[in-house]
Amino acid sequence: MTSTPPLITFIGPGVMAEAMISGLIRQSVARPDQIRISGPETDHNQELQAHYGVTPFTDNYAAVQSAQVVILSVKPQRLDRVLDGLKGGLDPEALVLSIVAGASIQTIQTGLEHSVIVRAMPNTPAQIGEGITVWTASPAVRLEQADLARQILRALGTEIQVEEESYLDMATAVSGSGPAYVFLFLEAMIDAGVHLGLPRRIAEEMVVQTLRGSVDYFQINKAHPAHLRNQVTSPGGTSAAALYYLEKAGFRTAISRAIWAAYERSQELGKGKGSHPPEKADNSN
Repeated sequence: MTSTPPLITFIGPGVMAEAMISGLIRQSVARPDQIRISGPETDHNQELQAHYGVTPFTDNYAAVQSAQVVILSVKPQRLDRVLDGLKGGLDPEALVLSIVAGASIQTIQTGLEHSVIVRAMPNTPAQIGEGITVWTASPAVRLEQADLARQILRALGTEIQVEEESYLDMATAVSGSGPAYVFLFLEAMIDAGVHLGLPRRIAEEMVVQTLRGSVDYFQINKAHPAHLRNQVTSPGGTSAAALYYLEKAGFRTAISRAIWAAYERSQELGKGKGSHPPEKADNSN
């Protein structure tokens, strides 16, 4: 931890920003009076001020004055406007840490005319300090600034620094969007249990503990997932019947294609394609 807490400004005090604020204060990386937030919603800003003791702004340019760290946590579609409004307002030595999905270091450097950039991709479990964040730094980021970025990101859970920025779009698809896949699987298993006749409360408890226990078992054993799956799959048994159907239905392929679609979408966002193109009609039938 740095000896003197840095002055940190959050541009876009949304859900992930609040998770970071909570973690930074809890882990003493920064004091509440060293944290600023800036966003257009005055009521929300005041709620965060009352809860955490941070200083609210509605003027982004004013909020970054003298800040040693500026954290960009806005929607990708708003990034260009935000960068344009901040241009010329940052201290030349300030560290800019972006968690904006798809936004490349080059985009941020050009938009801000500023070279000290860290790009990071956290995920939803960061809100309870159990997330994983993949990040990379521009060449202008000094060693002590990289260490500070690491401290900030550890407030969200585990962090992994990578050298290749291209890994960030991959991380967006795998871990950034990953909780959505898990929640969908969770929902499907619970609904299936209810369909069988289980009370929803019991189905939820069964499924949640099954997923938690399976992950913990994998981490302890350190074996390949296929090996662990084979341990559970007796010839001609219930697991074999279920897995046969999942493979026949294209479960594995669907997961792979879904992650690839998320990866492509992350790249589109990085190129400024904010709105989704209309899907083509399927005339294959």
